[in-house]
Amino acid sequence: MKEVTKEVYLKWYEDMLLWRKFEDKLAALYIQQKVRGFLHLYNGQEAVLAGALHAMDLTKDKMITAYRNHVQPIGMGVDPRRVMAELLGKATGTSKGMGGSMHIFSKEHRFYGGHGIVGGQIPVGAGLAFADKYFETGGVTMTYFGDGAARQGSLHEAFNMAMLWKLPVVFIVENNGYAMGTSVERTANHTDIWKLGLGYEMPCGPVDGMNPVKVAEAMTEAIDRARRGDGPTFLEMKTYRYRGHSMSDAQLYRSKEEVEEYKKIDPITQVLDVIMDQKYATEEEIEVIDQRVKDLVEECVKFAEESPYPELEQLYDVVYAQEDYPFTPHKL
Repeated sequence: MKEVTKEVYLKWYEDMLLWRKFEDKLAALYIQQKVRGFLHLYNGQEAVLAGALHAMDLTKDKMITAYRNHVQPIGMGVDPRRVMAELLGKATGTSKGMGGSMHIFSKEHRFYGGHGIVGGQIPVGAGLAFADKYFETGGVTMTYFGDGAARQGSLHEAFNMAMLWKLPVVFIVENNGYAMGTSVERTANHTDIWKLGLGYEMPCGPVDGMNPVKVAEAMTEAIDRARRGDGPTFLEMKTYRYRGHSMSDAQLYRSKEEVEEYKKIDPITQVLDVIMDQKYATEEEIEVIDQRVKDLVEECVKFAEESPYPELEQLYDVVYAQEDYPFTPHKL
């Protein structure tokens, strides 16, 4: 694994803090009805992304996930201002304002969504990996889904084919305990989701998803295996979301005391504790990072709010691609 240096810890802290504050601002904008539809926040799960990015090669590796997908593209290199603009439905957004919260996408940065169909991204991730193997790009696809999606039949079909063809894919279930609002214990007679890989003789195992170092270690091993041509891995990231499934979730299925207990192992706090214990930064330097994050979030909001909404004609400009379509010319 690439060494986890002082610089890595400081980057992890700034990145995870940005992701958290970015989404905290989204929650406020949602209440103001500036973000419409659904809004699924990643608060508490940031270590899963931070550790994965440390292990990935962003020049060729891909990522695909479900609809809790605002911060992943930022980590992959997408301008956070464009992500914010997409969430506000503006023309400067990643999908020109037509995707919204659940469908962030950037082919340029190899982030393939943002999928609203539960489990729908699992076979698509395997397909992306098939393309990498076919064209010999050397890339690996990180395919994320939630504990609720692990009960979808498409998972088994994708697992079977990925093992049969030794596809360069890492399947990651982010087990935050409650899916849409139902405890894992109530959805199956087993709670160790990672063991689903055993039926396909797929390398698999649990990972502490609240610690970016543990995530990076597991992801490095899985990515190296895929890049060697030895096929997929299935990892269960045991994590926790501090907010509801979406902003409309009353969270009646868990207690406030439980949430507070999990906040004691907040991934951001864990990283900050290492920084301070190892004297990687002074309190003043941390304050500078905090302010830089705050300023960037405000800049994102300003950019999004000042951006125009899409013109009505855009609805027709993105439907037909052929040049000789006789009714509505394709302009984008």
